[in-house]
Amino acid sequence: MSGTENSQPRLAGGIFIAFGLLFGAIIGVAMDQPSAGLVIGMGIGCIIAVLIWVIDRKRR
Repeated sequence: MSGTENSQPRLAGGIFIAFGLLFGAIIGVAMDQPSAGLVIGMGIGCIIAVLIWVIDRKRR
């Protein structure tokens, strides 16, 4: 058998990029700046996803 049976499952952070885009667009439309909202939301989502990736790498 392979050695992956006992390993912990990996964490997924991609959902935060998608949520960042979604919420950024909604907030951007409310503030009449949808493009800026998308960019800021994507940036925040990417930062959270990278933090989750770093935490997951330290767990191993």
